[in-house]
Parts: sequence; C-alpha cells; structure tokens
Amino acid sequence: MTQYHSGVKEYDEKEKFVAVLGYITIIGWLVALFLYGEHKTPLVRFHLRQSLGLIITAAILSFVPLIGWILNAVVFIVWLVCIYHAFMGHIFRVPVMGDLYQEHLDFVI
Repeated sequence: MTQYHSGVKEYDEKEKFVAVLGYITIIGWLVALFLYGEHKTPLVRFHLRQSLGLIITAAILSFVPLIGWILNAVVFIVWLVCIYHAFMGHIFRVPVMGDLYQEHLDFVI
C-alpha cells in the first residue's frame, strides 16, 4: 500500500525547496511559511501542515518519560522520510497521524 502520490503536476525546484525548508526546525518552518506567499501550491501547503504536526507531536512526546522518548525516535525517522518525499515532490501522509494533521492544521493556508 503506497501512502503517497506524485499527482500529474510536476513541482519546480523552488516549491520543493520551500517544502523541505518547512521540516528544518521551527525557524525553518516560519521561513517556509513566509516564503509560501510566493509559492502557493498544494505541495507546500501540504508539507507545512505535516511538518507542523510532527513538530507538535515531538514536543508533546518529549514530556513523556521513556515511552515518549522512544516514540520520538520513531517521529524522527518519519521526519526523515517526509523530508525525502518533500524533496521528491511527493505528497506523503504521515502514517497514523497524517490525516489528523491535514484536518486540524488547516489554518496553514
């Protein structure tokens, strides 16, 4: 079962760069959000939501001793996979939480 699709549209390098930048710390996310005004594409919007969801999830899990820390290692691996898919121009939903991120973080327009 494949969790991503590249769609018909090919995204240019600037759009992919902004999507990847959103995954590089909260400062990178803020810069990507600012740059999003120039590159309003479904790819960038999607990855801004996914990256913010991963940031929030990692922050919450960091307060849970041991189990949360172990789960943060899983979040880190998923984060790397998401960076890869953003770089390739794919729309990849994070397993388990991806739909939740897209639904509840819809203020990232």
